[in-house]
Amino acid sequence: MNSPGAIGPRLRRRLAPLWLTLALLALPAAHAELQIEITSGVRDPVPIAIVPFAHAAAADGGLDVAAVIQHDLEGSGRFRALPRERMPAMPTRADEVAAPAWKASGSDYVAVGRVSGLDGGNLAVDFDLISTLTGTRLASQRFVGDASALRNAAHRVSDAIYQKILGVRGAFATRIAYVAVDGTAPAQHYQLIVADADGENTHLVLESRFPLMSPAWSPDGQWLAYVSFESKHAAVYVQLVRSGERRQVSARAGINGAPAWSPNGHKLALTLSGSGGNPDIYVLELDTQTLTRITDDPAIDTEPEWAPDGRSLYFTSDRAGSPQIYQIGVTAGARPKRITFGGAYNARPRVSPDGTQLATVTLDNGNYRIAVQDLASGAVRVLSRGHLDESPSFAPNGATLIYSERESERGSLGTVSTDGLTGLRLKASQGEVREPAWGPFSNP
Repeated sequence: MNSPGAIGPRLRRRLAPLWLTLALLALPAAHAELQIEITSGVRDPVPIAIVPFAHAAAADGGLDVAAVIQHDLEGSGRFRALPRERMPAMPTRADEVAAPAWKASGSDYVAVGRVSGLDGGNLAVDFDLISTLTGTRLASQRFVGDASALRNAAHRVSDAIYQKILGVRGAFATRIAYVAVDGTAPAQHYQLIVADADGENTHLVLESRFPLMSPAWSPDGQWLAYVSFESKHAAVYVQLVRSGERRQVSARAGINGAPAWSPNGHKLALTLSGSGGNPDIYVLELDTQTLTRITDDPAIDTEPEWAPDGRSLYFTSDRAGSPQIYQIGVTAGARPKRITFGGAYNARPRVSPDGTQLATVTLDNGNYRIAVQDLASGAVRVLSRGHLDESPSFAPNGATLIYSERESERGSLGTVSTDGLTGLRLKASQGEVREPAWGPFSNP
């Protein structure tokens, strides 16, 4: 959602189960470190051994690569790792693995590897994945980069293992963005933070004593769009994550909110109200600032989301009397089509990368929860179990959603697999976190 103050009581009542309080003062705050708690997993996780990698003395900074990989795989809820004290040996190469001994330890797979220094100061991470049933090497790969990229290389090993065993591309080497809030109203401090998908390796993008909202990744993972109230009025900015370069792209009268990047990265879909105060969906050409109105209805139209082909938008509207999801083409004269029909509240649409599933916030037995609708059949599955779950965002592999939840009056982040079997909670070490956005795959 967007502007907490400018949208007006009708939108707050119908579309927003929770609003930020406008902050006027600041408190100093550190980065909100996230701590993972596994909330659910499959009943029969894959047994695997991640043997400590041979390391390159001080060049690797002491990072335990195998521990990062184990943390990734166990955190997915689909793997069970063999404790190190029960390992029959400490091999670092495939030809050193005695498969029968590892099978006897209860492991179906063994991952071994090495971290070594290269000329020029780079590091190489080599790993092998072995089946204990056949003794064959299933995967062998090398990742090269400087020392600062070592954790990312470990995540890429996790991705390779996940895909080889489960047949689904892993998303451990991706990033998330979220808003961290510390302090109590009216003296709150806001931070826009980017981190690895496991919550580690945090990077502060922006901090403010005014609310920051609705972060959205560009398709290439280089930019973030977001809403800031630093001028005491909602405005949309785009910012390069690496350098911090940013520019204001919309500060029109009324509401400026809910930015969503087009698949080609050249446009933003926005919610704008103009001086009349009624929210509608617009598309903004970033290079030319050309603005195209997509909806024109006395209802509240908000929260746009692009279809993967870039030809249409999904959005939330109360034009039928309660918030529901609609789809509309981005060509002139297009008419909206209603997508959701079950229940009295469906909002915040997010489409899976392959375009087959629609995630929403739905009202389920008096609770706001995350649901997924199959767009072909219309079948709906409620995935989360909280009281106030919001802001769903798909992982780039489409297998997992991240969302915000409230636990004991504190905001945290949750993940849930689209089959509903596995889940995590990521809690801040201080303050609370909200409005997550999962970034795209990056180039190796």
